[in-house]
Amino acid sequence: MRVNYKYAGPSRCTQTQDKTTLGLSPDLSRDEKVSFCGKLKHPLLFRDAMLMLREIVISDQSKKTKERTEYFTWLEQEIERRIRAHKEYAPQIRKALKQEMDGYDLELAQKNEEIRKLLDLQRNLKRQIDQYDAWKDYYKIERDFWKFIRDRDYDLWFVLDPVITVHKDQVSFEAFSLDESVYGCLSVAMEEFDLLQEPQLGTTNIDFSAKLEKEMQRFRSYTDVTLSVNPEGFTIDHEVMPEYVEKKIDLPETWIKGFNQVSSAAALSGLELALSPSDLFDICAFLRKHKEKKSPRYMKWILEPQKRVQIVFEPFGTVLTLNAVYQGAQKREEKIWGRRRWLVAERLIPLAKAFYVRLLGFGMPQFIRADMGTMQMTIGFSSWSSNDWVKGTAFNLMAGFSGEGCYEDVYPLLKKERSLSLEEIYDTLAETKNDRIKAGVGMLFRRGEGYFDLVSNQVRFRRLCNTPLPKELYEVSELETQVEAYSKLTFDNMTVKYTRQKEFIFSTTYREPDSSNHTELVIDEDGQITKLDCSCRKFRRGEKNLSEPCAHILALYVASYKLLKLKHLEYEKEYKINDIMEMLL
Repeated sequence: MRVNYKYAGPSRCTQTQDKTTLGLSPDLSRDEKVSFCGKLKHPLLFRDAMLMLREIVISDQSKKTKERTEYFTWLEQEIERRIRAHKEYAPQIRKALKQEMDGYDLELAQKNEEIRKLLDLQRNLKRQIDQYDAWKDYYKIERDFWKFIRDRDYDLWFVLDPVITVHKDQVSFEAFSLDESVYGCLSVAMEEFDLLQEPQLGTTNIDFSAKLEKEMQRFRSYTDVTLSVNPEGFTIDHEVMPEYVEKKIDLPETWIKGFNQVSSAAALSGLELALSPSDLFDICAFLRKHKEKKSPRYMKWILEPQKRVQIVFEPFGTVLTLNAVYQGAQKREEKIWGRRRWLVAERLIPLAKAFYVRLLGFGMPQFIRADMGTMQMTIGFSSWSSNDWVKGTAFNLMAGFSGEGCYEDVYPLLKKERSLSLEEIYDTLAETKNDRIKAGVGMLFRRGEGYFDLVSNQVRFRRLCNTPLPKELYEVSELETQVEAYSKLTFDNMTVKYTRQKEFIFSTTYREPDSSNHTELVIDEDGQITKLDCSCRKFRRGEKNLSEPCAHILALYVASYKLLKLKHLEYEKEYKINDIMEMLL
């Protein structure tokens, strides 16, 4: 998707004696002319949080190819050594072999001629096919182009400018990493500012360059810092307005879809652990000191009721015991891959009062929230580094955000109120069913016109881009259509069993003209999937976990989620859907 940014000038820091103004240039191509000016009460806290946000923007944990110059140098020398040895010690053997090979050449001459003709025919056919293949070198050229930009001009490489939104109660800064695996959102409460003018609400992109990052590092405790978002830009020497700065960017579709899928994942219920700064320091210190060189590369969280949380780091087998105590009702284990990405939160350890880790289950994302008083930093990680937010689970389906719903009612409501909880949206649109309202909220997320705030558990209005997203980026997918079709068949022979481990076992069989697929889910009291299975071909060929679910599993999950509040079920007794309906009635 082509996105055009236009700034009145580059963002810059201006210092006058003991006063510093952090001037952020907003995108002038947006309809909403956002403006804000307020003096920060904790400038160093804001500095470190913003610098950490930039680390998220530039982070890229994707696998890099290594240069092997030393190996090829050794290989050339080894070849030369063997050639010299061959010439010196085996002249007679070489002559005998040549005579023998000449004999073979005579015998195979006819066959070689036939092979040559076939190869010529193959080359001619391939040449004709390549003439009509316009994409044969596209990916190689694209990789070389971006590598050239990264090496030649480091600033141009980081073109995905952060998104700033001025709300009634806070100012938020959102960013997404280059490899599309890490999301960051810094929420700064209005209590942090001494406002110097009336804010103009809205969303815009800000020019956040590497030069601005270096200037922010100069913030000191003895200077007064003012945050200013000025659509008119900022003057430089002799009060001359700089020329307009324009950026034309082709945003990858996966980047936009991933940015929007984060909100659907954040809205899912999960297990939240409260960690002290020392707990996170111990995790980061271990990751700094130990570099894994073989698989498996994960950390396993062992959670036992009323006991301190333990983490097993593989492949070392080292057990780290935290100070945090697990308050849940049953024992569980959670595995997390891509753990080195957690180091982005290291900068906030001396600044945060507490960290809150939300685990959504095996193969699902994780969220870390740093509580810094008037500032809150939310970081979201995909399942593992190579798995972005789009290739993984359909989070919008699991959260109930499927279909278009009443988007035409949700959009004007959120645009007017700017932020509301789901319950407040339900109450305001009381004449509409909750399922349609939730689907409308999901469509708001997919259009990039809102995001879910984990700090306040509210839906906030925010337009990701300055122009509406193309329909192909938010339209109902084929997977959603399949889930909707299977949902109508879910209750035909669905059964529910409540175990002594306080887990729900949901199972059903989807009968189709050419196949019959049995699906089963095990969900604990926290609403997390602990086990899953399906006999369909797609699930069997995939990862066999939530990172790549089939439509049958998603349809069963959507149906079962409504039954997790069932009470007075007998242990180990299998209930059919008719029995459940009688209980509900």
